[in-house]
Parts: sequence; C-alpha cells; structure tokens
Amino acid sequence: MSATDVQLPGLEATHVGVEPEPNAQRWIERGPQKRLMLFSGSSHPALAADIAENLKIELGQVELKTFAMGETYVRYLESIRGADLFIVQTGSPPVDKHLMELLIMVNAAKLASAKRITVVMPWFPYSRQEKKSAPREPITARLVADMLEGAGADRVLTMDLHAGQIQGFFRIPVDHMTALPLFAQYFRDKGLSGEKVVSVSPDPGRAKMARKFGQMLSGIEGETDLAIMNKSRPAHDQASITQVIGDVDGRVALMGDDMIATGSTLIAAVDALKSAGATAVYVFATHGHFAANAFEKLAAADLAEIVVTDTVPIDPLHRPDNLTVLPISKLLADSIWNVFSDESVSAIFAGENQLF
Repeated sequence: MSATDVQLPGLEATHVGVEPEPNAQRWIERGPQKRLMLFSGSSHPALAADIAENLKIELGQVELKTFAMGETYVRYLESIRGADLFIVQTGSPPVDKHLMELLIMVNAAKLASAKRITVVMPWFPYSRQEKKSAPREPITARLVADMLEGAGADRVLTMDLHAGQIQGFFRIPVDHMTALPLFAQYFRDKGLSGEKVVSVSPDPGRAKMARKFGQMLSGIEGETDLAIMNKSRPAHDQASITQVIGDVDGRVALMGDDMIATGSTLIAAVDALKSAGATAVYVFATHGHFAANAFEKLAAADLAEIVVTDTVPIDPLHRPDNLTVLPISKLLADSIWNVFSDESVSAIFAGENQLF
C-alpha cells in the first residue's frame, strides 16, 4: 500500500447512503428577477406619465428639489436595488439644470444598486454642437455623452438625433428611434401622397432622411420626388436659402427636419419654396423648441401646417392654430418594453430607424 492510500483514523472513506455531488454549473438559476421601474425628472412629467400609462405601471417615487444655493438634490423614495431602471428626462429648457438633474438621478441610482440604468432622452441636449465648425469651439455633444457614462448610465434611448456621429460618442448602447413613420402616416391620412407631393430636405445633409421619408410616404420606392434646399448660415440660428434643387412647381412641399428652434431657417425655406412655385408648404419636425418669438414668426408665415411631436413641452397658450402635436409616448413605451425584454428596438420600426 502506498503512502497516498493511507487514511487517517476516523477519516476512512465510506460510500454507504452517500449521494454523489452534482456537477458544477456555469450559472445558478434563481427564477425571474427582472423588475422594470420608471422614473421621471422634472423636464417633461406629462410625457413620462403618458409612457407609464402605456406601460400600465406607476411612475416611481423620487424627491427632486433645489437647495437655497441653487444645488440640485435627488433621493429615490423606494428601493431600486436590482431593478431595470428607466429615467425619462428630455433636454428642454432650462437645459443645463435638467441635464445636471439627470446626471444626479443616474448617479443616485448607481449608488442605490440599480441593476441597469437606461436614460430615456427623447431630445438629446447640445446635439447641434457635434463637431467643430470654427477654431476653439467645443464638441459639447461628446461632453454630454462622457458625463452620462461617467454618472453611471448603462444605455441611452433617444430620438432623431441632429447628427448620426453622436451615437459613436458613446461606449454604451444607444438606441436611436425616429418619428418619421408617425409623420408619414399622418400625411397619408390627410391624402398628401403621390405625384402631387414632393419631399423636401432643408439642407444637403438631410437628403437621405428626406428620401427615406418619401419612401415611407408613398410605400413605393422612388414614387415621391425629392427636392433639396441649399442654404448658408451667416450666424447662429440664422439661415439664408440660396437655391431650391428639384421640381416643386405646382406641387405640395413636405419639408422635414429634426428640430425647430427660432423658426428663422424654416421661414426662409418656406419663402424659397413658394417662390419656386410650391402650391402649399407643410413643415414637420420631431423636436419643437419654438424659442424666443418663434410662434409669432410662424403664425405670420405662409405655412399650411406645422407638425411636431411632444418630445419637449410645448406652450399650449401661445401655439398657433396651424400647429399639430403628435404624441410619441406609445413609441417610447414600446421601445422601453423591448429593451427591458431584451428584444430588438429596431424591430419596432421594421429596421427603418437607421437613417444616417
């Protein structure tokens, strides 16, 4: 008998009534533990409430307040440990305050051991500052991305970004949604499709999106013609239209953009389209900011209709009569549910949300 076979007294091996140990597994099953929780910042509580209604859940309880010295305070009033947390906060004015509030909400959720934190940001703030257009300018959209990641965000849901490269500013997943199908359905229901309609891009950079909208509008590739506006910007929030490329004479022009700020660019484009012979001009944009005196300028413009979504709050008292607001809460709720269920977000749009 070798030395390795010797058993110490009292430690002899026995196999009577002893069951073999199970083989080790690669994971341990504890049953379904996923828990969706939805919270809202102070930027757009009405939109968050509509999303919650579509999801058939209640908004989570969170305390948001501002100290006397101007600092923001956040505290979740219920346990969020292990939860799949979704925070709804759009980039509406005051932009900096709402952005800082969002960062604190994300960080508080991280420290409270939320399992996954998804920022639902329909309008991505500072998205127009996505590149250096002049010396010594910042790329602020990249800074916002870095801050969200640094605060602890695991995922971002956003809609109709100003530029596609913003998705590349992140090292976390970014789900990009679009309101184009909503607009296409709205105008089809109004009977605006076919040869009498032309899809207009406000600048060469959005020509691909205008062509995609034309396809959604007609349902048949190439049926809706395309026109492109050639413009220059002498200053921020100002535009000069130099040329209309395409045939709009005697036709209804449907011009889409990602946002409307002061309305100056839009009005210059409308005047150019009317001068080129367009019988009517409809304008649509996902994000209707309507800053400064935009409502007054648009009310005086020769516009058939302005169509936007409710990604940001819109003043109900001063909005012009020809402004239509389409709700997007159902679209956002479907996207949130698919993220929670680990299903495809692009499937909601039939793959048509890759627009850049």
